[in-house]
Amino acid sequence: MASLSEHSTLTLLLVASAGNILGSVLNYGLGRLALHYQDRKWFPATPAALDKARGWFTRWGQWAVLLAWVPIIGDPITVAAGVMRMNFALFLLLVAISKTLRYMAVLGVASFI
Repeated sequence: MASLSEHSTLTLLLVASAGNILGSVLNYGLGRLALHYQDRKWFPATPAALDKARGWFTRWGQWAVLLAWVPIIGDPITVAAGVMRMNFALFLLLVAISKTLRYMAVLGVASFI
């Protein structure tokens, strides 16, 4: 759209970033909701796996949220942030930084095409 559209680069940046940030917020919410079902047989993680994940997330998880922009691993990281009840304000800040920087880079490349 950057090369074919009449929209400003700033508008494209804001819309793309906002949409991606809102998607990550939805993932966070789903992660928070998921723990309500951890006692069900179909729940995908055992208590031992959750404990292991908590240990990893306590050490690396908050900074891993900066990788929310990466395809394939970004969405699971944002869900894990919700499951681990990461501070929402910090989550939102880190996701906003990562998503916005991603689109700044994409739009920067697109401006040269």
